[in-house]
Amino acid sequence: MDKKAMYQLSYGVFMLGTRHGDKKNGCIINTCMQVANSPTRVSVSVLKSNYSCDLIKESGVFTVSILDKSVTFETIRHFGMQSGRDVDKLESLPLPVDDNGVPYMGWAACAMLSCKVVSSQDLGSHMLFIAEVTDGKVLSDHAPLTYADYQNELKPKPQKVAQDKKIVGWKCKICGYVYEGTELPADYSCPLCGHGPDDFEPIYED
Repeated sequence: MDKKAMYQLSYGVFMLGTRHGDKKNGCIINTCMQVANSPTRVSVSVLKSNYSCDLIKESGVFTVSILDKSVTFETIRHFGMQSGRDVDKLESLPLPVDDNGVPYMGWAACAMLSCKVVSSQDLGSHMLFIAEVTDGKVLSDHAPLTYADYQNELKPKPQKVAQDKKIVGWKCKICGYVYEGTELPADYSCPLCGHGPDDFEPIYED
């Protein structure tokens, strides 16, 4: 299967914020959609290995910040390419919070939603949360960032290296997992975070 076919589905890009007690975290997701309007409900799908997933299970609350086209790759990297188990992503970022004390983006987002979980389902690699939207705010007049925008315009392109360098492995840019081998299978998924070949970078011999 050519996983790039899945990239043609229309997605947004979001910062998912959550908290449980005094523990707060945020991660990047691309799966949020409205599934009902009376009451207004959305669904989000979160990797089970994500720290944010654990916090949502405990607290039942989260925010969705709808990222806009002013967002930088460094912001995506900060929230999406390191784990809240290893680093406090919010320590140096004075993010605003909603009525539940859950953080959301104060910049680079066109809107935010406050959500309360009403049901969940284990999907294998991900948890699906269905939540009622308890509040929402428009934050800017910028157009929302789509997943296609991220892939084609925001995500850095692989750098070219000397052709005499031999590839000895592949490193996941999301979680750091290393696949040993010269060629990464086209249908490969990271065993730690579930991301595909497009999120791996080659490791060259010294």
